[in-house]
Amino acid sequence: MGASGYVLKSSATSELINAIHDAARGRSYITPLMTKGMVGTFFQNVKPRKNQEKLTLRQKEVLQLLAEGRSMKEVAFMLNVTPRTIAFHKYTMMEHLRLKTSAELIQFAVKSSLVAA
Repeated sequence: MGASGYVLKSSATSELINAIHDAARGRSYITPLMTKGMVGTFFQNVKPRKNQEKLTLRQKEVLQLLAEGRSMKEVAFMLNVTPRTIAFHKYTMMEHLRLKTSAELIQFAVKSSLVAA
């Protein structure tokens, strides 16, 4: 069926028991000895996000309205543009911020204090 965890031969017995308990609960387990090297490699290979502060005033305005729960049609009506223009702003922001989902975009808006949590 596949592995649910990974421990080294040199791992302590208690670590093996913890791994078995996690697997029985449907969780995954990887020994910290493995993850230490993986985390370092991950941080070396991560490309930094483009400067998040460089959203245009209009992008911030669109993002604020979307984060408030308004639809693209509503935002378009409020800003006197087409829904397609709003979609363009949304996807441009997502690409600029390297975000994959609308939910991540909304999280960014909250973290950036564009809207209240």
